[in-house]
Amino acid sequence: MNDATEEYARRHKAFLQTIANNLEGHLRGLLEGVPNVDRISARAKDPARFASKAVRHDGSGAPKYRAPLAEIQDQIGGRVIVFYIRDVMAVRDLITRYFQPIEQQELVPESQWAFGYFGYHLVLPLPRDTVPESVPVSETPSFFELQIKTLFQHAWSEANHDLGYKARTPPSLDQQRRFAYAAAQAWGADRIFEELRSELNG
Repeated sequence: MNDATEEYARRHKAFLQTIANNLEGHLRGLLEGVPNVDRISARAKDPARFASKAVRHDGSGAPKYRAPLAEIQDQIGGRVIVFYIRDVMAVRDLITRYFQPIEQQELVPESQWAFGYFGYHLVLPLPRDTVPESVPVSETPSFFELQIKTLFQHAWSEANHDLGYKARTPPSLDQQRRFAYAAAQAWGADRIFEELRSELNG
């Protein structure tokens, strides 16, 4: 382990998960009473995953992060899972009333012929009241990543990450096609339920 990953592991053990728990409570308070929210969660990034991310390189072979403790944006991550596509933007609109986003983007596959990851991601300032008074502000992340996804988007991305990224061997072309097929099924289910919601509820 290098200095950054050792320091991150220390912070994770000492206080990052406490901050994540406080952030989860903060988000629950903001979204209390909002319809069609299935779950709200927050977590501190696992030290092993931080270590793996901290040593990544860009396309030229140079280190992607010169200062991983300052630059990696998802050391604290929040997630809001909703029932329907329309609810993703409703939650986003409410969240951005209270936070000034540093970054925000809707993630979709690059081609209209492709099916894969869908979701809305924001990088937001970390609320100061989530940080215990005993923790030096200089050692805490300045921001957190928030993902807003439907139930189907969440289910597909979790299974895809578990099977596609943690597998002992890379998936074959046929297996990749089956991942894409499952993604297309989730995409279609989201749209069918959105259409049914509009038809039945207006």
